[in-house]
Amino acid sequence: MGRITDFITSLASSLWARILDNKGKVTSTGGFLLGIALTLAFKDFYPDLEASYRRQLRQLRGARSIPHPAPGQVDYVRLEDHTRRNSKALVTDTADARRTHDDEHMVPEGIEGLIGNTPLIKLRALSEAIGCEILAKAEFLNGAGNSPKDRVALSMIEHAEAEGLLVPNRGDIVYEGTVGSTGISLAAVCRARGYRAHICMPNDVSTEKVDLLSKLGAKVERVRPASIVDQEQFVNLARRRAEEHSASSHQPGKGFFADQFENPANYLAHQASTGPEIYAQCDGRLDAFVAGAGTGGTISGVALALKPLLPEMKVILADPQGSGLFNKVKYGVMFSATETEGTRRRHQVDSIIEGVGITRLTANFEAGMHLIDDAVKVTDEQAMRMARWVVENEGLFIGASSAVNLVAAAKVGEELGKGSRVVTVICDSGSRHLTRFWKAAGELEGDVGTIEDILNQV
Repeated sequence: MGRITDFITSLASSLWARILDNKGKVTSTGGFLLGIALTLAFKDFYPDLEASYRRQLRQLRGARSIPHPAPGQVDYVRLEDHTRRNSKALVTDTADARRTHDDEHMVPEGIEGLIGNTPLIKLRALSEAIGCEILAKAEFLNGAGNSPKDRVALSMIEHAEAEGLLVPNRGDIVYEGTVGSTGISLAAVCRARGYRAHICMPNDVSTEKVDLLSKLGAKVERVRPASIVDQEQFVNLARRRAEEHSASSHQPGKGFFADQFENPANYLAHQASTGPEIYAQCDGRLDAFVAGAGTGGTISGVALALKPLLPEMKVILADPQGSGLFNKVKYGVMFSATETEGTRRRHQVDSIIEGVGITRLTANFEAGMHLIDDAVKVTDEQAMRMARWVVENEGLFIGASSAVNLVAAAKVGEELGKGSRVVTVICDSGSRHLTRFWKAAGELEGDVGTIEDILNQV
């Protein structure tokens, strides 16, 4: 043992002599030997440094993209960067790197995991025709009911569960009055979470929506179109059906009236997710957000999320004919040429557009109304011609409310001019509008025309 110790001591002395000269300075040979020693030592330490660097970079990127919620509001969702990277670039030698790899390739759980984080796409042909960037939030890619109402349905159910109003697999039924999209989203989410859906809707909506609701297992109750002051109007009927269920001793569970028009879980869903997603996807650069309003949840929620961060950004309402919101935003008076708030009772036949446009103020619209800067009126013919133009030039088959949004977005983009960026929403597919909107659009005479022809159409 002593010999080994003497040998090691002698070897160390020899190496040290080669590293330092008699004046204590590092020799050229010593520098080379030190370099080898440091390299051998550092190679085991390097993966930990790289993993730490990547972790800090992710934290900085995440902190930059997540706005803070307003006091009293729900927390914003965590926005992750899901861009796929070359697997060879991933450090897999440490536990931290393996956790990073797993997080970035996490498998969504259930249909709830397919709601939100929809892509923002640039409409190339429309952008070129207008001369500015027209970006569309592809909400039809939500994975439950394929519309922005997926966010709303999940939010309303989760809020009700948190308050003890809904209990899974107890026999509870969710009741809602809707023209289609919210009902479809509710029917899908209810099935996934242990509830059933009872949907009340006007009898003049497209049959595709009714068929889809039935296939999703929802009970559909169709009634004649009526004003909100009529107790048989579809929203009022849904409320009454929920009350009857809860009061019944013969039905299991409870009835829950989702109340999408007045339930704040509607706009909070968009404030918490849609708005922050748009901000992150645009890198914080957009000049205008354009959207229609049915319940008002989308435009209010997105406005509440974006305006504090981008005070110069314009929020523009896209409103179809027959709706009173255009005049409310422009002139402060709820009025349509065909209807006065609270008095009309006859069948509304003045617009073929489903899903947007209303002649009363809802709690969700009022939540963000003060942030809406202007409004654009869109006619049925403009919407139908825009839908056909988008099919022919973008390959996108869109629904009625999406066509209204795109007409308004094009008008706003034209006004803002070159270099501007306008964001709007593609809500759902045209496949839900075949028997009404697209039937009428197919019967329009003549060519679709140019974008200028569409925008100038009266």
